[in-house]
Amino acid sequence: MALFIASLNSGSNGNCYYVGNDKEAVFIDAGLSCRETERRMQLIGLKMSHVKAIFITHEHADHITGMSGLSKKWGLPVYITAQTHLRSKMPLLPELTVSFRPHEAVQVGGLSIMPFPKYHDGCDPHSFTVSGNGVQIGVFTDIGKACKNLIHHFRGCHAAFLEANYDEVMLDQGRYPQHLKARIRNGNGHLSNRQALDVFTANKPAYMSHLLLAHLSKENNHPELVETLFRQHAGSTEVVVASRYAASAVYAISTTAHPVEAFPQRPPSLPVQEAQLSLF
Repeated sequence: MALFIASLNSGSNGNCYYVGNDKEAVFIDAGLSCRETERRMQLIGLKMSHVKAIFITHEHADHITGMSGLSKKWGLPVYITAQTHLRSKMPLLPELTVSFRPHEAVQVGGLSIMPFPKYHDGCDPHSFTVSGNGVQIGVFTDIGKACKNLIHHFRGCHAAFLEANYDEVMLDQGRYPQHLKARIRNGNGHLSNRQALDVFTANKPAYMSHLLLAHLSKENNHPELVETLFRQHAGSTEVVVASRYAASAVYAISTTAHPVEAFPQRPPSLPVQEAQLSLF
């Protein structure tokens, strides 16, 4: 038995990650509009009817844009902390608003979702792992630094979405003002390529089959650069760069050493409009 994973979009213009079994699934974040989320799900052969809940990592716009619309249209409970909901300033139906507590698993059908705190400049930020069928998937983005929680959960993952936001040289030499550069790398911003690589090489379990590099900066990173960097150290782990313009393929992650791609990669969709963000 497997869990199926896909990135619907990954970047400062919107983040949404799908994890599910053959009957039910969850979204980690909902940073695309309802219509665009539905369109991308259809493009890669996934069913909205399988999605049973949305889990929100933090209140920044690129993680919550579609939260209200998806919840209302599809009757999806949104798991969100009270502080994050308040800061988001987005309406949710009370009966579909569910709080969660760190380190306490939430059961959604056959899926177990574990939240844990992370370093980021949101008001109450969390990362999640999703487990089922003997498989664990990690969704680790918007991370200022690698804390013990991240390391602990990463070591148990059969596959993971891991932020590799910026190349340090590109950021240093780029056009961003100094205050924004400092904010990105101050320990509550984002992981650099090198920081993410350190997490991967020091903590990758032997059975990790897929690593999806996520939340790349448009200005301060390049997909080919980070993909080349990680593949040099990947061993048997397949490295995939999650796009900021299109959904990924759907991957079937199992307890075997080399799970297969569940669906072929579809043609890339048109770029979506860039949103106002807190960090790039």
